[in-house]
Amino acid sequence: MVVLNKIYTRTGDAGETALGDGSRVPKHSARVDAYGTVDETNATIGLVRLHADGDMDQALARIQNDLFDLGADLCRPEMAKDADAEYPPLRMAQGQVDRLESEIDAMNKALEPLRSFILPGGSALAAYLHLTRTVSRRAERMATELAAVEDVNPAAVKYLNRLSDWCFVAARVSNDDGKADVLWVPGANR
Repeated sequence: MVVLNKIYTRTGDAGETALGDGSRVPKHSARVDAYGTVDETNATIGLVRLHADGDMDQALARIQNDLFDLGADLCRPEMAKDADAEYPPLRMAQGQVDRLESEIDAMNKALEPLRSFILPGGSALAAYLHLTRTVSRRAERMATELAAVEDVNPAAVKYLNRLSDWCFVAARVSNDDGKADVLWVPGANR
């Protein structure tokens, strides 16, 4: 259980922060960038949820919780040392990726195949889902950049990849099952 009695600690005033294993790194490190952008993705879902209800809101609540798991995973380096840790670190699991895939498949059943790229927009819910999609893509790019130089759980990267797909399909569902999608018209304003 997390207990936060005091919000500011002053320990980061010199530009460093603590990772989940207690080591300290610059706040601009690739690892902090990656989990910080996951946190940003989570914040955009908070905006999405202002416009969602029912099953969509419940799914988004699950995703927000997953994103905290993902942040915890990314803030804990050196997966090879997991077995030796006093407390096993929280890592993303393939089951979380699988759940997103099954939800994407279920939402996609009602949609007509795309014959054009779509522009972010339509309903407010769809527009915010597209915003989350783009921020989650940035988080994925940062996680893959980190994975090129440090140990990263592959399930964490897969989850971010599926999340952006989930948001895309959910945005289409939110636009009257794609009927209100805003289609790109190549060269329309030349």
